[in-house]
Amino acid sequence: MPAADHTLDRDRFHAAWDPAIPPLLTVSSGATLTIATRDAANGKLRDRLTADDLARVPDDLRALLDRDAARYAADEELAGHALTGPIDIGGARPGDVLQIDVLAIEPADWGWTSFGPGFGLLAAEFPTRYTHVWDLRGGRDSALRAGVRVPLEPFCGVMGVAPDVPAPVSTVPPRAVGGNMDIKQLIAGATLYLPIAVAGARFSVGDVHAAQGDGEVCGTGIEMESTVTLRLTCRRDLTITGPQFELPSPLPGAWNTAGWYATTGHGPDLFVVTQDAIRQMIEHLVARRGLTREEAYVLCSVAVDLKISEVVDAPSWLVSALLPKGLFRDQDADPPRTNA
Repeated sequence: MPAADHTLDRDRFHAAWDPAIPPLLTVSSGATLTIATRDAANGKLRDRLTADDLARVPDDLRALLDRDAARYAADEELAGHALTGPIDIGGARPGDVLQIDVLAIEPADWGWTSFGPGFGLLAAEFPTRYTHVWDLRGGRDSALRAGVRVPLEPFCGVMGVAPDVPAPVSTVPPRAVGGNMDIKQLIAGATLYLPIAVAGARFSVGDVHAAQGDGEVCGTGIEMESTVTLRLTCRRDLTITGPQFELPSPLPGAWNTAGWYATTGHGPDLFVVTQDAIRQMIEHLVARRGLTREEAYVLCSVAVDLKISEVVDAPSWLVSALLPKGLFRDQDADPPRTNA
C-alpha cells in the first residue's frame, strides 16, 4: 500500500464528542491517513505488559490486568473511549456524507478481554472480575485455551463525526453520526458512510478490536491498540440519516470454516431473550466443550454472533446465538465436562 498522505500518533486524544474540540489537522477530501489508536483502557495496561510477558507469567499478568482494569473502570475522567482526532475534512458541511474507506488495520502484539461487576449482558451472574490476555503476534488467530483458537478480523469499534451538540456528550452510545457502533464487519476493505452534522465533519477513530462476536456480550471484544489506514472522502451526491456501510466479501468471512451450533431464547422482552440465548450457549460450552464459565462468557463475547431470528410473531421475539465450530481444533469432538 502506498504511503498515506498524513499520519497521527496516539499521544493526542479526546474522550467525548464535542464539536468545540479543535481539530488535530485538516485534510482534503480523498486524503489517506495512517492513525495510531489507543485501546479501550486508554493505555492503562500497556506500560505493564508486552507480548513476551504472555508466555512467561500469564497468572501474574492476569493479576496486573485485573487491578488496572478495575482502576480504569473507577476513573471517571477516562470513562469514555480515548479517540484519536478530531480530523477536519476541508469544505465538508452539514448535510454532506463522509465516506470512510478502511484500507488497513494493523493489530498490536497483544490484546485483552475483561468483564466485571455491573458490566455485560449477564452482569448479575458474573460478579467477579475476570480478564483473558491474548497473544496476537501470529496475526491469524489467538488461543483462548488449548484446542480453542479465535480467528482475528480486526475492525474499528468507534468511527464517528462530531454531533451538532452544545456541550460534550459521551462516546459510549452509538449515534446517528456513528461513534461506538462495534460493527465487527467493518474490517479492511469495508466502506462506512456517515451523515455530517457540523462544518469540517470532525472525524475521530478508536476502540479497535482484534475480534468480536456480534453482541460483544461480556462488554469487551479482544481490545487492543492498533494502527489503521483510512481514506476520508466528502460526498455531496448522497443523503443518509444514519450510518450505512458496504462490505468487501460475503459474510461471515474467516469464521465460516466449519459448521455452527446455535442456542435460542424466545419471549416478549428482547433483552431477556438475548440473555437466555447466551446463557444457554455458556451452558453448552461448559458441558460439551469443557470450558469454565468465565472462558465460555469470554468466547461468547469475542466469537458468538447474536441474530434476531424472528419478529413477526410479536410480542414473542426469537434470538439465536451462533457458535462457529471452526474455533475448535477437533471439530467433531464434544467431550463432556469432567470435574477434577
